[in-house]
Amino acid sequence: MLESNLKAVNDDVKKLIKDAQALFLAAADLTGEKAEEMRNRGMRLLDKAVVTAQEAQASARVAGREMTDSAESYVKENPWRALATAAGVGFLAALVLTKR
Repeated sequence: MLESNLKAVNDDVKKLIKDAQALFLAAADLTGEKAEEMRNRGMRLLDKAVVTAQEAQASARVAGREMTDSAESYVKENPWRALATAAGVGFLAALVLTKR
């Protein structure tokens, strides 16, 4: 869920940046009020992209903290199970790495 949300936000930010770049390129050929209006629209699009990226970053941080807290609670409640799981993962990683 989080990964799909971050991908969607990433796609939105890329689209906003591309739109802003297109506006700036179009404004380069214009002069006067039209050019100023195009540059202002481009700046608003870039500002929106920055805000969207910052919101996604904040969301990812919150989700990361929640996952960390959840894992920490699980380990505190089930220390032996967590230790056995970690040892099993380490053993499997060692098997995979030594076969190469």
